[in-house]
Amino acid sequence: MSEPAKAPRRALIVVDIQNDYDGGNLAIQYPPFRDSVVNAARAMDAAAEAGVKVVVIKQLAPETSPVFAEGSHGAELHPEISTRSRDHYVEKTLPSAFTGSDLEDWLRANAIDTITIVGYMTHNCDLSTIIHAVHMGFAVEFLSDATGSVPYANSAGYASAEDIHRVVTIILQSRFAAVLKTAEWIDCLKTGALPERDTIYASNQRALARNAA
Repeated sequence: MSEPAKAPRRALIVVDIQNDYDGGNLAIQYPPFRDSVVNAARAMDAAAEAGVKVVVIKQLAPETSPVFAEGSHGAELHPEISTRSRDHYVEKTLPSAFTGSDLEDWLRANAIDTITIVGYMTHNCDLSTIIHAVHMGFAVEFLSDATGSVPYANSAGYASAEDIHRVVTIILQSRFAAVLKTAEWIDCLKTGALPERDTIYASNQRALARNAA
């Protein structure tokens, strides 16, 4: 008889919820910022109520940068985040919140084995942080309605914000994270239920069966 799954020791990681994403020079389009930031704030409140530690991350760039320039309004934390309590604070200059920071050491010191990601952007700093965390042995949860993307066009082609967000969340669920909505995560905190996780093989087999139908 298998042993019951161990309850996760979580920390909520609030990634780069800064003013430049709120209609600024890198405005989040999908899901809409006005909705996703509210969900991120709900997650922070639920974490505080459940005794889950909260880590706030802030991206900084040189003063000449068009986004997140140090000292600018756009680089400041959004009021929904800055007015809420946190247990730890990290400033970074690269996509992963672990690179050049004390985040891993802080998580280990607090016996955290599972991180829950909210914030921006789905396909950049969130994705980088999640993959980095998995490689270090952390379990990851990703709240897909408390995050968001922007559209891109470059020499490789074009993708809408919705396309980018949707594809990245599917990829994350296949291997790197348990992807769920904020309300589902809050329910997990209350009930102790564990979110669904998947595998690359199972995700591929479902897609093949769908295509053959």
